[in-house]
Amino acid sequence: MEGDVNHPSCFHSLGYLNDHIGFCGSIKNSPSDFVVTEIDMFGQSVRENVTDSLLDFDELPDEQNSLCQHKKLKTVPEESSLEEEHFQRWKGFVNRTNPSRQYMILDTDIVAGTNDECGPEETDILSSLLAVPILESLTEFACSVKSELCSKMEAATPQIEFSLGSFIDKGQRAIIHSAIQQTFPFLITATRNTEVIVKPNLDYRELCQLVSEEEAGNFFKYLDAKLANSKFTFKPDMNKEHRKAVHHFLSKKFGKLVETKTFSKEDSGQQNTIITARFRAKIGSRKRRCRADCLDTIDTYTAFTLRKENLETLEAICCLSSELGVLPSDFSYAGIKDKKAITYQTMVVKKVSSTRMKEVESRIEKNRLKVYNIRSAHQHLRLGQLKGNLFDIRVRDLKTQRGDSSADIKGRICEAAENIKKNGFINYYGPQRFGQGKHVQSNQIGLALLKEDMVKAVKLLFTPEEEDNPVNRAKRHFLQTEDAKGTLALFPECKVRERMVLRALNRYGVNPEGCTRAWFSIPHSMRIFYVHAYCSKVWNEAASYRLKTYGSRVVEGDLVSWEAGTDETPLSDRVHVVTASEETSKTYALHQVILPMLGHNIRYPDNKVGEWYFEMLGKDELQKCTFRNSLLQLNIPGCYRHIVKYPRHLSYVIEDSENVLDSKDGTKELNSTLSSKPSLSISFELDSSCYATVCLREIMKYGC
Repeated sequence: MEGDVNHPSCFHSLGYLNDHIGFCGSIKNSPSDFVVTEIDMFGQSVRENVTDSLLDFDELPDEQNSLCQHKKLKTVPEESSLEEEHFQRWKGFVNRTNPSRQYMILDTDIVAGTNDECGPEETDILSSLLAVPILESLTEFACSVKSELCSKMEAATPQIEFSLGSFIDKGQRAIIHSAIQQTFPFLITATRNTEVIVKPNLDYRELCQLVSEEEAGNFFKYLDAKLANSKFTFKPDMNKEHRKAVHHFLSKKFGKLVETKTFSKEDSGQQNTIITARFRAKIGSRKRRCRADCLDTIDTYTAFTLRKENLETLEAICCLSSELGVLPSDFSYAGIKDKKAITYQTMVVKKVSSTRMKEVESRIEKNRLKVYNIRSAHQHLRLGQLKGNLFDIRVRDLKTQRGDSSADIKGRICEAAENIKKNGFINYYGPQRFGQGKHVQSNQIGLALLKEDMVKAVKLLFTPEEEDNPVNRAKRHFLQTEDAKGTLALFPECKVRERMVLRALNRYGVNPEGCTRAWFSIPHSMRIFYVHAYCSKVWNEAASYRLKTYGSRVVEGDLVSWEAGTDETPLSDRVHVVTASEETSKTYALHQVILPMLGHNIRYPDNKVGEWYFEMLGKDELQKCTFRNSLLQLNIPGCYRHIVKYPRHLSYVIEDSENVLDSKDGTKELNSTLSSKPSLSISFELDSSCYATVCLREIMKYGC
């Protein structure tokens, strides 16, 4: 691929999944050629309905709050196709059935409702997800289970189950799970491979022996909703022994999820005793929860949608922090976005009110920043707290691959697009992960940090490239003189990370202790970025080796994502090693195969790929590495990543000065007078942590 994207050398040797020829073109000629829009955890584009007006839904009355959000989320273009409308309906299910989720409204007090009919009005959501015969059978099954649970409380319920069929899309399965559990709380769902199974909820029956069916149903809806810091209150209960039995049951069955307490509450002059359940805080957030419980010390959080153009995420944050008078560490975000692009993403800033954020809008525009949809929030964002990203990309100067001059560019593009839709692409970490340096990439710095060689890591950070510009001149000055103060004066203001390191080096010296303090001076997310870059480089090479060794077959010893339980179950709890019999029977498909990211809490494949990992660790002298760095407070537990991913809703348009070919309309033909430099507009969605440049690499086959 031509253009701005300089792929590091560690990217060139990686293989491809598809065997089409591909084509050439250039991307990122300008930021407007690469538009990235974040998709939040509920499947909503953060770019939808952005507005410059102040939105603070927490200050609205509850009914008006829900109505505003409901209207916002329910908008569907009138001219959408039936298929697109169907997708929009299931994509927005979570917000439409529980609007308060979108704006992170916390401290919600949930009390049992009154709806315990078989097949309530939420069934219209299921009707958009399931075929009519399946939905009718599900309703009959639910009614029979409900009848049995109600009439035979003491009898053992038979282990019956009902299959809804197979659903390939993980996001759709997640919404089906939630839709059923919100509609029929006396049922539980599970995923078996890609098949969704429905069973009676025996815990519901046991709870019904202690509380009313109304309370039991709403408690299980509460568990499914997973609203952070929300509470569920049971009806008043003056019987101490009965309250003790309820506490014991909830602790035994759901003790890892919720904690319960008894409170006295005055109602209409009468003192009542109630049981309240709330989700347990994670260990790292207990301190924050205790602080939040003290009303006098609650932090102010403001969420907003940030539009940035041709800026790194850290540059944008530093600009905002300077204008708002807070630290860069007071900002949180779900993911780092491309620099040479126009990007839209949600951010949350601490210690800043919605009104204060509104005041800086006009001042930050000169820095190619805009903020929209400003609203109050009650917690920060976490990395990875997004469903994915929508990419709108223009590829310019289209031409065939070298040696393929007689081919039709239209045919090459159509062939590539169909292959990607059918087979997906190898889910490599993208070149952004490693930087654009030719001499030093981020993964090399990460390796030095893992070896705890802090001085080498600093020297690598300041290794210059060949270009003669202020940054490289400053880096050369530092390596020649180790004069941190003088180098700081030469470094451009926009290089925030390097300037942080130089300030610390000037104070503590260019020695092992000083270099350690220098690395510790930059935010944790930046320190761990380099280590993750190294782990990502190893993962990329492992994925390429796996496919070259075994191809698309799933073989004995492979690790697969074994989807027992719901899709909320952590992937580490669903790792399964393929057996010889499963290889023979072809139980699993390639899209279920996962590979580990290096860390102290992962397992390796039990085949040649596992052996390759150990050889790579030996080559890099990391055999004894614990992936815990106490000097820099880095803890790398590791994780798992699917080898293959699929783009969603891929569409494209080929344009030239006279003609347009729309991929959605096969009746249109390109005129024979096609200009010499047509362009391609392509749009698709990817899951979080997937890279558009990697998907384009598989489509175009550049560099091969």
